[in-house]
Amino acid sequence: MDRTVRTVEDVLALLDGLFAAEPRAGGAPLRTGDGREFWDGFYADRSRPVPFFAAKPDEHLAGYVEGGTIAPGRALDLGCGPGRNALYLASRGFEVDAVDLSPVAVAWARDRAREAGADVRFLCGDAFARAGGELAGPYDLVVDSGCFHHLAPHRRVGYLALLERVLAPGGVLSLTCFAAGEGGMGSELGDADLYRAGSLQGGLAYSPEALRWIFDGYEEVELRRMREEPPDSARFGAPFLWAGLFRR
Repeated sequence: MDRTVRTVEDVLALLDGLFAAEPRAGGAPLRTGDGREFWDGFYADRSRPVPFFAAKPDEHLAGYVEGGTIAPGRALDLGCGPGRNALYLASRGFEVDAVDLSPVAVAWARDRAREAGADVRFLCGDAFARAGGELAGPYDLVVDSGCFHHLAPHRRVGYLALLERVLAPGGVLSLTCFAAGEGGMGSELGDADLYRAGSLQGGLAYSPEALRWIFDGYEEVELRRMREEPPDSARFGAPFLWAGLFRR
């Protein structure tokens, strides 16, 4: 007999474990719950030609900052990876905290910060666990470029709670996530079907209606497809992603 559920966290952990082992390059299958190991492997080779490995900010984020829609203040970068958006914000006068689950990604981000002479506080670990502690806020800006669409459906509850805890009244969320529909990317399976399939399918696609429903209570400042940026651009942009700005 295996009785493992006593708290809400126990329920969340049980649901995490329902997702089947997913393949990883050159190795044994990896379960969804082992996110740290997966992302460590993803970021291990800094020379891979991955477009968002380049030290460029998201095109819409840079546009909001340089156009005056977002003024310098305190910023939190969720799932910061090697720090491209965090370093950009620091260069524009923001006080930046950035967090990622992967020690390999955070080490790369810290190397970049040293090379650029940038002042960013990079933290390694689970943002949900750190909210209210090291990530107490309030933040004027929360940046999420690719974290949200890798969350299992039941983890959205904690994501919204994190925003409520750390985002200042009047603060904004800059969101980049997989877009459903023609030219998009990510799985369009419904939430219940994801559990039946036992896989997050490499990331979840969202329709505009789904994002508006999830972020109900936030003001939609903008929601559009990200603009494609050429390789020589100073900004990152790919049209299979949504570019969104929501104000609390």
